[in-house]
Amino acid sequence: MTDRLRVALAQLNPTVGDVDGNLAKVRAARAEAAKQGADLVITSELVLAGYFPEDLVLKPAFQQRCREAVEALRADTRDGGSALFVTAPWREDDKLYNALIALDKGEIIGKRFKVDLPNYGVFDDKRVFTPGPMPGPLVFKGVRIGVPICEDVWTPDVVECISETGGEILLIPNGSPYEVGKTDVRVQLGVKRVIESGLPFAYVNQVGGQDEVIYDGGSFVLGADRQLKAQLASFREQVATVEFRRGPDGWECQPGPIVPELDRLESIYQAMMLGLRDYVNKTGFPSVVIGLSGGVDSAITAAVAADALGPERVHTLMMPSPYTSADSLEDAKTCAEAIGVRYDIVGIEPAMEAFRAMLLPLFGNRKEDTTEENIQSRARGVTLMAVSNKLGGMVVTTGNKSEMAVGYATLYGDMCGGFNVLKDVYKTTVFDLCRWRNAHVPAGALSDRRRVIPERIIDKPPSAELRPDQKDEDSLPPYPVLDAILKGLIERDRGVAELVAEGYDSATVERVWRLLERAEYKRRQAPPGVKITSRLMSRERRYPIVNGFKG
Repeated sequence: MTDRLRVALAQLNPTVGDVDGNLAKVRAARAEAAKQGADLVITSELVLAGYFPEDLVLKPAFQQRCREAVEALRADTRDGGSALFVTAPWREDDKLYNALIALDKGEIIGKRFKVDLPNYGVFDDKRVFTPGPMPGPLVFKGVRIGVPICEDVWTPDVVECISETGGEILLIPNGSPYEVGKTDVRVQLGVKRVIESGLPFAYVNQVGGQDEVIYDGGSFVLGADRQLKAQLASFREQVATVEFRRGPDGWECQPGPIVPELDRLESIYQAMMLGLRDYVNKTGFPSVVIGLSGGVDSAITAAVAADALGPERVHTLMMPSPYTSADSLEDAKTCAEAIGVRYDIVGIEPAMEAFRAMLLPLFGNRKEDTTEENIQSRARGVTLMAVSNKLGGMVVTTGNKSEMAVGYATLYGDMCGGFNVLKDVYKTTVFDLCRWRNAHVPAGALSDRRRVIPERIIDKPPSAELRPDQKDEDSLPPYPVLDAILKGLIERDRGVAELVAEGYDSATVERVWRLLERAEYKRRQAPPGVKITSRLMSRERRYPIVNGFKG
């Protein structure tokens, strides 16, 4: 039995399906932990598989490869170094579990399986895993360690079971996705479990991007006195060792480094950077291609791309039509130069004329309308995809959440591409992010430039420039009003009558609601994008396209 236990929190960025790469990361973390004098290393949830593995985890060959990785790590621990609490899918008695496997001195000294399988929001664990039995603590060096897995601490039952069966310390592997304000939610959750159990609480979170979900790290430790004892960085990998000591009143964690929490805009920007960087790099694209219009959405998208990937991996195109203003041409060029990315101009008027001639026999002398406007957008989409196909970069789209919510976007036009960093960012937040980026160089950015977005881009009225003198507010309510109503409809699930009762104009709310409902078919065809808010529409608001409900 020991009175001191040094635990390394391995906050890693695994790649779903890359078992060999994930195994190498765990080995590197264990080597680093050894340098820090750790007795034990604990990883985040499903680290060897990557999280979320979705239906990949049902493949027997994948399950076997994960088991082989666990066996390789078991063999590693014969060296007498740090023990390892590693996480992986684990098949036992013909059932598949989300598991933690405890390895020490060449042996599996214990296994625990996730009990509470989440099945809401972005989670779908019940589809693939079997819930485990209520767990007691594992014993390591005479210390009774509880290892509830992620969702197991969001309700009190599992921790209560560990406490009642003699648990002394809680070490929790997590795959907790980012959303604005989530860090404080996690800490307050931990405080509840500490109050209920009286046990110190170490929360080890994954970091990295996986499709639309971002894991922001921010692992932390709470003492039995409910005080924050240590906190790791957000949005980057880190291995940090904390020390627990046994005292007359039980185990307590010694104070360690506390990395300050990021403010709201910086955390959103970091999430967009990490989401784009991991999506592009993990899928193997060499670069990205972005249509640069001279507006705020494409400007902030290009800035994020340059910060995430490096300016040399970002190719921007201005694709003017006869309706593109001289200001927009100038602003796009100035923005590209400020960011330091490649900038080319490809005019789309020849494509517009070609489509006009092609369709004249069918359309005759019918008046021009949104059909011709959409042709412009689609000509740009074809152009961007042609550049992508020929030169290899992935097209990054630039539509924001406000536009996507109400369908102010063109299928196979400005929705055309592989990823969208603004998919879950409201237009009013886009303006805030532009101002924030001009005042700050983000930590970890691969560009050191400041003031990358010209003030005129931020200040001018938004316009799609698909017809003379067009403004977004010709078709939509002012963005502050639109965004407030959309947040009520989407994040708060309010009905029309409830929002009218809160003081919003009845006709405006009704109009926005109808636009939101009618655009569902478009959103189903949109590229993936970074989850920022509490309700990403593509994964967390799954409404039927054919929907006769009113209200």
